[in-house]
Amino acid sequence: MSRNARREGSPFKGLGTIVLKEAADHMTSARMHMIMLLVLLTAVGAVYGAVSHIRETTSEDPYLFLKLFTVARDPLPSFASFLGFLLPLVAIALGFDAINGEYGRRTMSRLLAQPIYRDALLFGKFLGALMVIAIALLTLWLAMTGFGILFLGLPPSGPEIVRSIAYLAATLVYAGVWLALAMAFSTMIRSAATAALTALSLWLVFSVFWSMIAPLVADFVSPANPYNPVSVLANFQVHQAIARISPQTLYGEISAMLLDPAARSVGPLFVSQLRGAIIGAPLPTLQSLMIIWPQISGLVAAMVLLFTLAYVAFQRQEVRA
Repeated sequence: MSRNARREGSPFKGLGTIVLKEAADHMTSARMHMIMLLVLLTAVGAVYGAVSHIRETTSEDPYLFLKLFTVARDPLPSFASFLGFLLPLVAIALGFDAINGEYGRRTMSRLLAQPIYRDALLFGKFLGALMVIAIALLTLWLAMTGFGILFLGLPPSGPEIVRSIAYLAATLVYAGVWLALAMAFSTMIRSAATAALTALSLWLVFSVFWSMIAPLVADFVSPANPYNPVSVLANFQVHQAIARISPQTLYGEISAMLLDPAARSVGPLFVSQLRGAIIGAPLPTLQSLMIIWPQISGLVAAMVLLFTLAYVAFQRQEVRA
């Protein structure tokens, strides 16, 4: 398609076809089957450990169902921690060869020779992969609900369902950030292996090393004097701001607020802020969402920014037959 050719009709013509085709390809691929089998087995192990731990330590709790997501038993992590660590791998696996794979198979020119625009092609690939992740997350959520009813002997309450659905939506946005990152590298790097290694390197930095880098940078930018509370608070705020560059930090704060109704803040609390509050009393779901709204907005903004980067790079590329 000529770069100077005049567009006719909607740029999203054929979007639905591409979305369904991409979703079907992912759902039937052996790579996706192996990844989801690993995710399912680990999730079942985490839930089983949580159920056994809840039976041993918890007597009465109005939000017992939410503890399935947060309670851990060695050596397995909690379900929420497990998703935060491994879900980026699923997103990267679905997006690292979305564009450069078409170039490698020499099918890009054939795709663009059809009556579709690049907008629909790129957006369809993104939505198709995101649909597969959404189906997988919904399946895990339904399995968690079933395990909770079966092993705990009681159904989730209305507030628990609302909080868990909000957590499910936030998790999908978190996966969308890594999917957009993988597609951006897939667009800018012609080698699929190099794009995958680059995306995995960033995932490793943000997931493992960023918690070590953030305090070092904070101490350099704003050193803390243990005898000066103002400097200690300033150091903590800088540390928190740097740590929130990582999507995993934002997702962890969202998970903590949504899955723990007793949590009142993602940062330090002063005595004046606790005046009149009942310690340990659950917050309404709307209040919890208001507290973490900046984190949710940050994840959405990161996803849009990364997808825009992939979109601009893809629009500037020349496709030859």
